[in-house]
Amino acid sequence: MTTPVVSIAYHSGYGHTAVLAEAVRAGAADAGAEVHLIKVDEITEEQWALLDASDAIVFGSPTYMGTASGAFHVFAEATSQRWATQAWRDKLAAGFTNSGSKSGDKLHTLQFFQILAAQLGMHWVNLGLLPGWNSSAASEHDLNRLGVFLGAAAQTNVDAGPEAVHKADAATAEHLGRRVAETARDLARGRAAA
Repeated sequence: MTTPVVSIAYHSGYGHTAVLAEAVRAGAADAGAEVHLIKVDEITEEQWALLDASDAIVFGSPTYMGTASGAFHVFAEATSQRWATQAWRDKLAAGFTNSGSKSGDKLHTLQFFQILAAQLGMHWVNLGLLPGWNSSAASEHDLNRLGVFLGAAAQTNVDAGPEAVHKADAATAEHLGRRVAETARDLARGRAAA
């Protein structure tokens, strides 16, 4: 059985999304994956080759003005070369984002990632968690405290630094990384058995 390769292609404007990227990395590595962190605003040809060789790619960006950052959009447009050849067809994809508001239109960013993945012929891996913090017995420290199903969503106050990323949000991102790595491993096993 080969080790699944998971790459995290992300942009972080002020460091908050980088904290989440590291959490996704930790979760995927904990599940036995080889993991690569790739800053899309500094991407090299070698890193494009890493993405091409990955079993799964997790997209990450802050949500600015209701969508992914401009730097992530530049990366997304550059994937058109992969789209033309369907080079990422049947890879797994997932996503995570952060914004200053509880909603902050983060869902739109995750939907943008999902549509990008679909155009590239990829299979989307959702968060796979019930919502937390939605009853009187729940807590803001629950996993998936913001109740998002499509991917990992985080909220950090706009006047706080990366160290203020909520621990539950980081743990939710770690869960996503673990889920992606486990799904990649299960898919590889199924393909090998077929």
